[in-house]
Amino acid sequence: MLTFTIRRLVLSIPTLLFISLVIFGLLQLAPGDPMAQVPLTVPPEVKQKMREALGLGEAWYVQYWKWLVQFFWVEPLVFFDWLFGTEFSSGMQRVISWQTRSPVMDIVVQRMPQTLWVVGLAYVVGILIAIPIGIYSAYRHYSLFDQTGTFITMIGFSIPPFFTGPLLIVIFSVYLGWLPSIYDTTHVVRDWESFKVQFFQMIMPVMVLALQTTAQISRYMRGAMLDNLNQDYVRTARAKGLRESVVVMVHVLRNSMIPVVTVIALGMPAIFGGAIITENVFKVNGIGQLLLTALFANDLPMVMTLTFIFAILIVLFNLVADVLYGLLDPRIRYD
Repeated sequence: MLTFTIRRLVLSIPTLLFISLVIFGLLQLAPGDPMAQVPLTVPPEVKQKMREALGLGEAWYVQYWKWLVQFFWVEPLVFFDWLFGTEFSSGMQRVISWQTRSPVMDIVVQRMPQTLWVVGLAYVVGILIAIPIGIYSAYRHYSLFDQTGTFITMIGFSIPPFFTGPLLIVIFSVYLGWLPSIYDTTHVVRDWESFKVQFFQMIMPVMVLALQTTAQISRYMRGAMLDNLNQDYVRTARAKGLRESVVVMVHVLRNSMIPVVTVIALGMPAIFGGAIITENVFKVNGIGQLLLTALFANDLPMVMTLTFIFAILIVLFNLVADVLYGLLDPRIRYD
């Protein structure tokens, strides 16, 4: 398993390099000029100097190489600075946002806690709800519980976040007045009262994201459980006199988790993309809102950095899913 993991990590390097080149090429072909937002009163010669300062006058391969070196060498040092309080990256050239004229990774680090509060909690809640629902729906298939769960999950699949979010705001904020409609990103948890404020303002964005996660994972869990409940090894286990709870929760569940692991692992980076809409609906000052703002402002360094971070998450969680296959299924051997 260790050899397989190391081999996959090594192979992921050229994969990520190719992805970064594709992202850079597509963004270079995108229409728009970062100098378009500069006031018209600025003289043309000043605009030209600003373009040269941003590196826009250089060849595309020079711009790509500079971004690549800064992202893979300088920006990881920024993370260690933030983690350990050191100054590894002091004086080094950073990836600079065209919109704010500040280092991109500094802005990402500032926005990350808000995204983790909302997106991370929503994903954990969705998984904890979806797996028991999928197991019980499969075990009591075609029952009232199963049909109700199927109806609710179809709603979760069908209704997008840009409709679910405003609908919850209208119901719980406008008519009932129970929950705040806007997420206060400046709020700091200090005591029990401030924690309750944080909890209530997180309920609606977490509900929107968790609804889609629950709908998807519970359907996969139900389908995988139904496939395994009719297998020969289940009948053999029951014939040996094992308790029904042991048969279902140990033997059937372990085999059924193999396809579900793929959905859970690959859904982690996908839900960060889905949070773009939810964060803008509830005014959560997170990574999703940052990406959308950068797209509107034609801030290519910010867009490229965030998009590439999503690509790294996808490659990383693909590896996590493959490793979990070997842990769940003893028939799978990588070494």
